[in-house]
Amino acid sequence: MSENLASQRTYALIGHGGCGKTSVAEMLLFTTGAAARLGKIEEGTTVLDYEPEEIKRRGSTQPGLASYLFQKNRHFLLDVPGDGSFNGDLPYLLRAVDGVVFVVDAVDGVKPLTKKLWGEVAKLGLPAVFFINKMDRDRADYDMALTGIREKLGVKTYIQNLPIGARENFKGVVNVLERKAYFFDDKGGMTEGPVPEDMTDEVETLRETMVEEVAVSEEQLMERYLEGEEIALEELLAAVHKATLSGALCPVCCGSALKAMGGQRLLAAIQNYLPGPLEAAGGAKTITIEGGTVTAAETGPVVAFVVKTLFDPFAGQLSIVRVLSGTLTTNMELLNPATSSSERAGQILLPLGKETTISKEPAGPGSVIALAKLKDTATGHTLADPKKPVVVPAPVLPPPMISYALAPAEKGDEDKVFAAMSKLLDEDITLSITRDMDTGDILLSGMGQTHLETAVDKAKRRFKVSPVLKAPKIPYRETVKGKVEVQGRHKKQTGGRGQFGDCWIRMEGLPRGSGYEFVDAIVGGAIPRQYIPAVDRGVQESSVRGFLAGYPLVDFRVTLYDGSFHTVDSSEMAFKIAGSVGFKAACEKLKISLLEPIVLVAVSCPDEYMGDIIGDLSSRRGKVLGSDSTGGITEIQAHVPMAEMQEYAKTLSSMTGGQGAFTMAFDHYEECPPPIAEKVVAEGKKKEE
Repeated sequence: MSENLASQRTYALIGHGGCGKTSVAEMLLFTTGAAARLGKIEEGTTVLDYEPEEIKRRGSTQPGLASYLFQKNRHFLLDVPGDGSFNGDLPYLLRAVDGVVFVVDAVDGVKPLTKKLWGEVAKLGLPAVFFINKMDRDRADYDMALTGIREKLGVKTYIQNLPIGARENFKGVVNVLERKAYFFDDKGGMTEGPVPEDMTDEVETLRETMVEEVAVSEEQLMERYLEGEEIALEELLAAVHKATLSGALCPVCCGSALKAMGGQRLLAAIQNYLPGPLEAAGGAKTITIEGGTVTAAETGPVVAFVVKTLFDPFAGQLSIVRVLSGTLTTNMELLNPATSSSERAGQILLPLGKETTISKEPAGPGSVIALAKLKDTATGHTLADPKKPVVVPAPVLPPPMISYALAPAEKGDEDKVFAAMSKLLDEDITLSITRDMDTGDILLSGMGQTHLETAVDKAKRRFKVSPVLKAPKIPYRETVKGKVEVQGRHKKQTGGRGQFGDCWIRMEGLPRGSGYEFVDAIVGGAIPRQYIPAVDRGVQESSVRGFLAGYPLVDFRVTLYDGSFHTVDSSEMAFKIAGSVGFKAACEKLKISLLEPIVLVAVSCPDEYMGDIIGDLSSRRGKVLGSDSTGGITEIQAHVPMAEMQEYAKTLSSMTGGQGAFTMAFDHYEECPPPIAEKVVAEGKKKEE
């Protein structure tokens, strides 16, 4: 491995919304000189949040990408949105990095979404450095945040930095192992000095604990430590690096990103403790491909994975690519196995927010670069050497959280609206457009109401269209109770050939979830075989339109047991109509019930909000299935009618001060309570009229 590659770092900034990740990114870019000034979210001057929608809402809606040099070492940075509405593609973004910098708010500490995000990082075994941000704020509490990292996330920490002062008096950090103090100013400057006298005892006690933690992580050091031998600083730092790679320890730094306080120390931790692109705990990094694995290497066939697609007003579509193995050069011919198409790489671009610069160097393993104008390549595709094509499996995405009906503001603009929204789907793979066959709605689905509203705003701005979001129709169902036998008879005589179809059917209700069943019980040729499927089709087509309120009728059996026919006038169409007549006659005699869809809701919130959450779910006719508390965070599961969950995201955010998170998925159908059913039936009949 070349020295440049060994010192290269590729990492993601991760944390819950509002913890200051983008500000941390701005601090790092400013500290390394990649940005001329310290961008501020409140002023809309950040390098990485540049979309008008991001500036308006003061938060990231897509990953920010940057590349910079720290002490002549190349770093690639991905700033992952903290809002759950905009980080549904996290599995793809984590595929692009070798480690993470996990940002925790010194005021709010670990939130439910923090725990969820950490679960994704831990599942992939990515090495992590923690940064406790906002140390200069009122109510900042370093110990509280550190305890949350240890207890709520279950992380074994290595304390690299101990804060000097707190809140308005925060002015620097002590490097515990080095026994050195670093004092910050609010312009990104840093000076080195001795440890303050009032902290000397605390630092020495903590240093002894940290040396023991580090020594225990490596057998050879542990033996020497137990024998009382003094271990050199360089050996300790090397051991921390190895322990970070294996996940045995996670270094913790602190600072204030808004004032650029602590950027140098965080950069040093990234450089010292996170891995290079070919480095894994215990050996070389391997890449999972379909059918096996490949060892990452600087030489050999190129393997690259497309982690994101972005739109550039000048360059058009940009494919953000992580080089996993091999070295990608300018104008290299690559193969996309997913589409069997050949792609020319063109120029290698290094992103820095909305700007890109042409790289003078080829892109080796670990590089996160942009390639412009690829013809037939999308997010999740692999680009590989045509002589040795391999496919990297795409990660599994979480299911959409919410769907809204999509319609144009003016009739006649349907094609323009759907074409514009479809273009956004190329950029955001967590968006989807489908047609609800039951209601006829065109549904835009995504990770939350804010996600969908932002997508609509972007479409209006870019493509000059006017899409409108409407609450989707709830997919109610109808079902039957009891059993009845009826005749379905269709006879029509005209001047020429007439129409004749006659069937006797037995219709009965089935258990919930059984669906539709058709039984052919005709004997003795009462109805010719060729006409029997037509009766089935007539019943099915009528059942789609329902009987009570226009919703599909489900969970019933129709048995065709008798009938008659005319040798001249009978036809498939006549028996299809007869089947429909029989279905309607049966529904008039049977009891028809309305079914409503029930979703399984899982809510995460701090313990103190549990009572409010359960009370609110109960008021929505929900049935709480259980709750579990771990590390101050409660997980609540409940079955709730879908109709009651339309605006839940905003309610939950209001109740928990933005600290709650939830998932929702269809579970089953249940009979609708009479007052609700009467209202739905009345609305359905009104629409039919």
